[in-house]
Amino acid sequence: MAVCARLCGVGPARGCRRRGAAREQRRGGAADSEPDTDTDPEEAGGGGGAGEEDEDEERIEGGRPAPPPAEAGPAARAPLSLLELPPELLVQIFGSLPGTDLPSLARVCTTFRRILRTDTIWRRRCREEYGVCENLRKLEITGVSCRDVYAKRINPRVKSGRFMKILPDYEHMEYRDVYTCLLHRYRHILGLWQPDIGPYGGLLNVVVDGLFIIGWMYLPPHDPHVDDPMRFKPLFRIHLMERKCATVECMYGHKGPHNGHIQIVKKDEFSTKCNQTDHHRMSGGRQEEFRTWLREEWGRTLEDIFHEHMQELILMKFIYTSQYDNCLTYRRIYLPPNSPDDLIKPGLFKGTYGSHGLEIVMLSFHGKKAKGTKITGDPNIPAGQQTVEIDLAHPLQLPDIENLRDFSELSRIVLEVQEQVRREEQEEEQRQEEEDRSQQAASQPAAQPLGGEGAKGEETAAGAEGVAQDKAPASQPFVLPMGVISRNEDYPRTCRICFYGTGLIAGHGFTSPERTPGVFVLFDDDRFGFIWLELKSFSLYSRIKVSFQNAEAPSREAFDEMLKNIQSLAP
Repeated sequence: MAVCARLCGVGPARGCRRRGAAREQRRGGAADSEPDTDTDPEEAGGGGGAGEEDEDEERIEGGRPAPPPAEAGPAARAPLSLLELPPELLVQIFGSLPGTDLPSLARVCTTFRRILRTDTIWRRRCREEYGVCENLRKLEITGVSCRDVYAKRINPRVKSGRFMKILPDYEHMEYRDVYTCLLHRYRHILGLWQPDIGPYGGLLNVVVDGLFIIGWMYLPPHDPHVDDPMRFKPLFRIHLMERKCATVECMYGHKGPHNGHIQIVKKDEFSTKCNQTDHHRMSGGRQEEFRTWLREEWGRTLEDIFHEHMQELILMKFIYTSQYDNCLTYRRIYLPPNSPDDLIKPGLFKGTYGSHGLEIVMLSFHGKKAKGTKITGDPNIPAGQQTVEIDLAHPLQLPDIENLRDFSELSRIVLEVQEQVRREEQEEEQRQEEEDRSQQAASQPAAQPLGGEGAKGEETAAGAEGVAQDKAPASQPFVLPMGVISRNEDYPRTCRICFYGTGLIAGHGFTSPERTPGVFVLFDDDRFGFIWLELKSFSLYSRIKVSFQNAEAPSREAFDEMLKNIQSLAP
């Protein structure tokens, strides 16, 4: 602030004041450089008169007439302060600064404050910081505006002639208001979130879309079409109904947008509340609501589902989830960090889970382990739990295609590796106990060889893993053993490599959970599978190919902490 003040001639330095006063006296504009002490710190634009706000957006506020030609020429001196620069250049300079710095800049002097009313500056900040590209001045003449898009997307029964009646009028909206009252105010809720819906969880993506902030709930495709694209529906939206007043609307139900509320509880957590839950009800009562939900959630009717246990699970989910009425708490989740040494790119995958349908799993890599964490869940294994763990230090050599059809042969291979893993874990525990005893006996030099041997063992295991992957063919034939159940028979018939792993199984209500042996099968960069030996079941996973914004973890430690938090919050 002090530096800017000296540059523009309003600082405490006596010489700066004298030079600034002399310059302004020559130009007849000394009032423009007076310090401004009444600027609202929340808005760099301040509160000017109505006449100033109605001026054309490309007009540069605070601009002064250019100096007479007599002052120009080879002998003209260089500017001594920012106030001597042309207003057009100041607009370019201020537009390149972060929007959060502009309120402080507006408090320097009235000239800066007036220039910062130029909407070009704020349009650039909205575009560069939040991706807003809608031209607020041309909404009425563009072929497809965001108002039309969302009116058709949210309520397709609304006729085009009624857009102005159901949506806000942006004719006099300014980018300064969009930035300060909408984008900056709600910036903390942008990104990926997991709703707290008991064992079921979910995936919410909050994005800036046009002139709205939209909360999209992402849903897996209909079972068992795991390779189909994700489905999504809006849960809430935020926009400016009038200047300097952001409005939250609940989009749940089938009667269009209605009044809602968003509260930022604490860091990485916020909650939504619907103030008009009667909009969620349907004229046909709960039966009609259930039939509509079933068509959207499963793409079929209850009569099409012959399995009685599956019918019970579906009805249970409807009863449990519908009671929230879109009044939910959300906790932030991050996409897993990517490393060049990872087997494949980590990320979000949709997978088959028998009668529970398709669920969303996050695959992440942790040294010699890979973990699959549930983002959506079910009454047996709830959201947040680690559904599969892959031991990358123990690749499996599958038998030939004929012997692979024999389940007992595959089971024998996996159980042998399981026994080997147990022996290695016991040896590691004994080595750790010996090292602890040595340290307690104050024999640090004796403990160093033990640690060296452990490191050597890790290097050997990692080396064996690398050799195994190098020797593995680019692809090998694959077929499920006889007796293994798969919801999707259209799985790949070739794979790259297989690893020993464990899968989490439990009774209803997450009772008696235990990890059981299985086989991780890598098909390609976007698909993998897991054979649950004890269940004689096969899950196929396919990558979610969506470019999520504001979802990267700030650090590896932040991602690991997030995984611990969602697992500890799981029932």
